[in-house]
This record gives sequence, C-alpha cells and structure tokens, in this order.
Amino acid sequence: MPFELWLAFVAASAVLLVIPGPTILTVISYSMSHGRRANVPLVAAVALGDSTALVVSLLGLGTLLAASAFWFNAVKWVGGLYLLYLGIKLLRAGVSSAEIATPEAPASRWRLFANTYLVTALNPKGIVFFVAFLPQFISQKAEVAPQMWVLALTFVAMATLNATLYAVFAGSARRLLSSPRAQRRFNLGGGALLSAAGLWALMARRPA
Repeated sequence: MPFELWLAFVAASAVLLVIPGPTILTVISYSMSHGRRANVPLVAAVALGDSTALVVSLLGLGTLLAASAFWFNAVKWVGGLYLLYLGIKLLRAGVSSAEIATPEAPASRWRLFANTYLVTALNPKGIVFFVAFLPQFISQKAEVAPQMWVLALTFVAMATLNATLYAVFAGSARRLLSSPRAQRRFNLGGGALLSAAGLWALMARRPA
C-alpha cells in the first residue's frame, strides 16, 4: 500500500486512540486502584482484546472487498455515514464534570486481565467501528487483504502503546479527564476529525 496512505492511517488512529473510551477509562481506573503491578495485565488485555475485535471484524471482509467493487464502495459509504454519525454525536456530547468511576478492584492480576479483555473485545460498537474505519485507508491499486492486516497490526500496536502510556501516567490522566475544559476539547476535536473522515469517505470516487 502507498506509504502516504499508511501515514494518514497512523495519524487518524493516533487521534482516535487519544480520545478516552470505555477501555481506556477501565485502564485508568484499575491502574489507580492497583498501581504499577496492574500495568502488564492491563496492557496485555488491551492488545489481545483489540486483536480479537479486529479478527472478528476482518474475517471474510478482505475477500469480499477484493472480489467486488460494488461491495467495496458500499462498505465505504456505510462506513463514511457511520463515521459522520459518530463525529456529530461527539460534537453534540455534553460535558460532564463527574469524576471517573473506579470499578470494583479485582483480587488478582488474572481478574484484571479478564475484565479489561472483555471490555475491549466484546464491545459490538468497536467491532462495527473497525469495519467502518479500516476500509477508508485501502488502496484498490494493491491487494486488499494484505493491506487490511497491515492496518490491523498497526492499530493494535498503537492501541497497546496508548494503553501503556495511560496506565503509566494514570494519575495525571485522571485529573486531566475530569476537567470540563479538557472534555470539551476532546469532544470538539475528536468530533470534527471523525466528521471530516466521514465526509472524505462519502466524496471518494468509485473505482473504474
């Protein structure tokens, strides 16, 4: 795939990963409750959970997109509309000053891993999001399936790094996320970028 397209995917993924979701809030909360001993199982759970969601999302999708230009464009349109919906929803999201709730502290590292894995892997919105997001960065001048897996591995690596950074700096992250001003910036910035990605996908030309 073109290197420039891969760089665009890295940039877009970095922005999306910085915006805290259920997985990151779980990582922050458990890190605050258990300290450094929780970092390894939490990060491993995020990596495996994202890998599971991506595999479920991509099984059969690469073959379908490679075989049919119609379905390729159909997925891009559905994905573009979905991204636009997420962007508008984030832009309209209210700012809450409530503190991040801390989940009940599991008694073992295994429970920490299992709980975080389930939050990450069994989120149907995450699976649908991967299906919508990844095809926006596929070049039809090359084979589809290898590109999908390159993007998937890139995203998992970035998600793992993101979870590691949030776990290590959990104290500072929690104070930041509890600020209404910071939450407003996350919502407006993330919503604008998601909306732009959706519009870009909707205006993309169909391949000849």
